[in-house]
Amino acid sequence: MKKILPFLFILLLNSSFSFGQLATDSVKATISRLFEAMLEADGNKLQSCFADSAFLQTITQDKAGNDIVQNNQVASFVKQISAIPKGLADERIVFGVVKVDGPLAMVWTPYQFFRNGVFSHCGVNSFQLVRLRNEWKIQYIIDTRRKGNCAE
Repeated sequence: MKKILPFLFILLLNSSFSFGQLATDSVKATISRLFEAMLEADGNKLQSCFADSAFLQTITQDKAGNDIVQNNQVASFVKQISAIPKGLADERIVFGVVKVDGPLAMVWTPYQFFRNGVFSHCGVNSFQLVRLRNEWKIQYIIDTRRKGNCAE
């Protein structure tokens, strides 16, 4: 019995790590699918990434240089992406922090956005995802956008 207990402890520890890794991987897969859909200009695939009550926000600057938050509807975003040529919207991300707690996930992704292969802007996306019916869906995105230094 003494020899079995350490084995069971290691097995339990390993299985909880594997479950956490699986959750992290499936969260990343949802976000990756979002950017694939943008690149492919696939509105149906794009829409499937979002929860029904999802919303989007962007932090930009007004003409006076003041930071402001713009609200965007998912339906408008999907319509806009669906109307562009394939390959136009190429957002390249790097997965930063990914945190999962049960049905809630938070992901931080620095990005660079290219329009027709030409650098346009960069920033950071902050995602909130929820697991609904055993599937990760994006509930909320807020992002920053800047034209200059992408190292921030």
